[in-house]
Amino acid sequence: MPTLLLYGVFLVYPMLKGIYLSLFDWSGGSETYNFIGLENYKNMFHDEVIPKTIRNDYILVIGKVIGFMIPTLLLAVALTRFRIKGAGFYRSVFFIPNVISVVVVGVLWRFIYNPNIGFINSFISGVTGKPFQFAWLGEKWSIFALLPTSIWAGIGFTIILLIAGILNIPESLYESANIDGAMQWQQFWNITLPLAWEQVQTSVIWIVTTTLSGSFIIVSIMTFEGGVDNATQVMSSYLYAQAFHYGNFSYGATIGVLILVIALITTITLQRLMKRETIELT
Repeated sequence: MPTLLLYGVFLVYPMLKGIYLSLFDWSGGSETYNFIGLENYKNMFHDEVIPKTIRNDYILVIGKVIGFMIPTLLLAVALTRFRIKGAGFYRSVFFIPNVISVVVVGVLWRFIYNPNIGFINSFISGVTGKPFQFAWLGEKWSIFALLPTSIWAGIGFTIILLIAGILNIPESLYESANIDGAMQWQQFWNITLPLAWEQVQTSVIWIVTTTLSGSFIIVSIMTFEGGVDNATQVMSSYLYAQAFHYGNFSYGATIGVLILVIALITTITLQRLMKRETIELT
């Protein structure tokens, strides 16, 4: 009951309150609520920025799922199945970005992408011997420049989660596989991946939910809330701008409902697609 009460107060009530506010015209600074029904939803469906935000969110979701899972699986296997000296040290190093403030991460990577003094342009200039000044965060496709930042900032959590799953696999299974002459890739595909699949599924769902709901900090810090022509605008950053910059809290709540619906559809779809019975890993 205490857990259910906390869940209701901090999760269910705010969600229902957001849905309620989306049906009104409220600026946030007054106690007057003007009921307008579904008018905010009509405006949202005619808002030209919304399709861009959905597209950018899914670019980040797909890019992060691929960018997270492939290297983290390889690193987790390397740190558990192979006798690497200092494996515990490497685990700590990979987890360091997770304990750094997201704001600090955004500022750090903004300097890395800086067209004048940034590491990337300086490195390219040093290799080619010619001045190279490219505005990585000032282009229409700059949403892709946010992917390395997002992956670097969160890869440690996924590695730790996968390592925990792999370490729980009985060693006797690998010993039997070695006796039968199974190669390392065969052991990975037939033992490691199926038995650590729950951790893989959890990691993917975590990536999706955190991306759809929490990318606005990286976007706001690195590209000043949307970039050129809303090139990096995502749903959460657009919600924040509408509510706190323009004082349109009701429209912001409407965008929040959209995020909730899209996140639910995406996670339910992924959970069905990633069932063991569906992918036939075992």
